Amino acid sequence: MSTLKITGIALLASLTLSACATEDYVNQHLAPVQGQVSDLQGHVQGQDSHLSQLDQSTREALERATAAGKLAEGKFDYAMVLSDDATKFPVNGSTLSPEAMQRLTEFANKLKTDDKNVYLEIQGNTDSTGSAAHNLQLGADRAEAVRRALNEQGVALNRMSTISYGQDRPVASNKTRDGRAQNRRVVIVVLE
Repeated sequence: MSTLKITGIALLASLTLSACATEDYVNQHLAPVQGQVSDLQGHVQGQDSHLSQLDQSTREALERATAAGKLAEGKFDYAMVLSDDATKFPVNGSTLSPEAMQRLTEFANKLKTDDKNVYLEIQGNTDSTGSAAHNLQLGADRAEAVRRALNEQGVALNRMSTISYGQDRPVASNKTRDGRAQNRRVVIVVLE
C-alpha cells in the first residue's frame, strides 16, 4: 500500500510539474500574440478617430455643397462691395472699421425693410501681398468678420455663407497701392 501511495504522489507531482511547464509554454507563446492584439486595438482606435474626422469633413462638405446648391438655384438680385475706401481693411487684417460697421448696419436694415427671402454669399478677397495660402485665410477671415457683423444686426446665419477667393480675383492691378487697396474687399452677393 505504501508503494501505491508513493506511486500516486509521484504521479501527482509529475502532473503538477507538467502543468507548470505547460503554463510557462503558453505564457511564452501567448505574450507576443497579446502584444499583437494590443497593437491592433490601438490601430483600430486610431482608425475610428480618423473616420470621425472624415465624418466631420464629410458633413462640412455637404453643408458647403448645399449652400452652393442654394446659390445655383437662386436668382442674382444685387451685390454690395465693401472695399478699402469704404471699410478700410488693414493691409494684413480683417478688422472692420466703424465706417464698415455703419454700412453693414444700413445694409442689414435694408434687408429687413425689403422683407425678401434672400440668401447672401459673402466673398472675401485680398491683394497679392503675402503667400497664396495666407491670402486665402485672410479672405476667409474678412468674409467671416462681415458675416458675424450682419448676424449681430439680425441677419440669420443660415441665410449666409462665406467663401474666400484670396488673391485670385483682383479688380485692379496689384502693382499700385491704389490697386491693392481696391483688391482688399468683401463682396456680398444677394440672391433671391
